This record gives sequence, structure tokens and C-alpha cells, in this order.
Amino acid sequence: MELNNLVEPKEVEITYETDAPVRYETDGPIAYVIMDRPKYNNAQNSQMTYALDAAFRRAVDDDAIAVIVLKGAGRHFSAGHDIGTPGRDLHKEFDRKLLYPGHTNKPGAELLYTREQEVYLGMCRRWRDMPKPTIAAVQGACVAGGLMLAWVCDFIVATDDAFFQDPVNRMGIPGVEYSAHGFELPPRVAKEFIMLGERMSAERAHNFGMVNRLSTREKLDEDVKAMAMELASRPRLGNWLTKQALNLVEDLRGKRSAMDAHFHMHHFAHAQSDLVSSNSLGGMDAKSMAAANKKQAGGA
Repeated sequence: MELNNLVEPKEVEITYETDAPVRYETDGPIAYVIMDRPKYNNAQNSQMTYALDAAFRRAVDDDAIAVIVLKGAGRHFSAGHDIGTPGRDLHKEFDRKLLYPGHTNKPGAELLYTREQEVYLGMCRRWRDMPKPTIAAVQGACVAGGLMLAWVCDFIVATDDAFFQDPVNRMGIPGVEYSAHGFELPPRVAKEFIMLGERMSAERAHNFGMVNRLSTREKLDEDVKAMAMELASRPRLGNWLTKQALNLVEDLRGKRSAMDAHFHMHHFAHAQSDLVSSNSLGGMDAKSMAAANKKQAGGA
């Protein structure tokens, strides 16, 4: 974990454990986009983010594919953004997909602000608007950046042992970049979710409507496939138009504007942390965050 990473952009050594952090598989009309960093609980570095974008583009471009399923290999769906593995690639440039400039040569708070416009907020909005129905198949942990990936999907099917969590308030940050909390949850519950940062069980999330259906680890693939096949049997254009219509309802309720406002608060928090602590994460790193979350969960 580099300290004061906003003060002076620099090259850092990156060691990827895999050249393929995302697998792409098909089964008839279903495309499976599978995060494949199980050693690190599918923590999302930029290598994975751009691989996800490429896989989603592949599925969208293939007319034989009617439904896209997002999965995570291993015990957990996703532990969130990569803040501490050898493959953390904050200071690496990739072939950008949106009309934002490169970030690695930007000083101070501009570095993260520029990068996260593309890799987090911009990418998630891009994926939310895919014209084909999307299903997140969630098992185990769906934490912080993992929430963003699940939330951009049209449906969430979760195992009974899955949990959802956004603990970044511990870093002094008001929730992850793609701030859909107030649309996924009632306002007081969203405040509790962010400010206390506790785990929310799949059952409780289902009660609030954040999760569509509950499953088990043994039946998750089967249940998700059944839903996907039913969606694939419907008219392609009808699915796309329905998705657009309901996404528009969210936006008319202020989702996009609220997210824009939150993004600036998020980056004010990063900049403040970098000024008053050892880094832009409120002085925390992957190890200290994991320890704090484990303690809060009672050592689970």
C-alpha cells in the first residue's frame, strides 16, 4: 500500500497473479462473465475492470446472447476494490473506454478524481445501460466495490449465506463511488448501512427488495439459469425497452444527479484524508480494513 498516493503520481511494481482475471463462457443464449481472482476474493483492480468491460462488450455484440450473468469464482462474489494485493494497479494506464483523460500524470487529488470517473462511476453507468438483461449471481461477500457490480445488474440472486456491506465510512468516505444506496434501500436503512458499515444478510436485503431471489450455494447456478432462460425466451427488443423505461424512472427520481453529487463528496473525502492522514483511505489499508470488518462481524 503506497502512502500519500495523491501527492506525486509514481510508478509502482505490479505483480498480476493471472493474465485473465475474467472468464467468459456461454451456454446457449446465456453469457457468463466470471470474475476470476479467487485468491483475492475477486478484488477489482483495473486489470479486472477493463476485462469485465471487454467481456460485457463481447456479450452485447453477440446477437446469439440474450442474457448476461455476472458471477464470482470461489467462495465470494467480490471483496470490493483492490486496495492491497500485488496486482493493485492504481498507477497504470489502460486503453480507456470513456472520454476522460489519463490519470497517471495528474497531481494531487486530480489523480483519483480522473481515474475513478472512468473505472468506477463511468464504467458502472456504462454497464447499467447494457441493452440485454443482466443477473448478478452472488455468493458469500459482496462488499463495497462488489456492491457496485451487483447493483448495475437488473436482477440479483443471492445465496442464503451471502452478505452485503459498505464499510468505507471507516475511511471517512461516504460510501462507494456508484452511490445507489438510497435507491436500493430506504433512507434510514441506507444511513445505517453506510454509517455503521455492518453486514446485511441476503435475507434482509431480500426483504428490502435489493435482492430478487434467494438461493443456496448448491442451487445458485441452477436458479440463475432458470431465470436467464425465461428472460431469453422473451422478445429481445421488449427486454431492452423495459429496461430503459425503468432505468429512466430511477433517473427521473434523481439517481444520476444524486450520484454526481455524491461522487464529488467522495473525492473531497479522499483529498481530506490525504491531507490529514497517511493516505487517501483515511490512513487505512487492506489489512487494517479486513481486521476491523472481521472484528465488527464478531470474528466471522
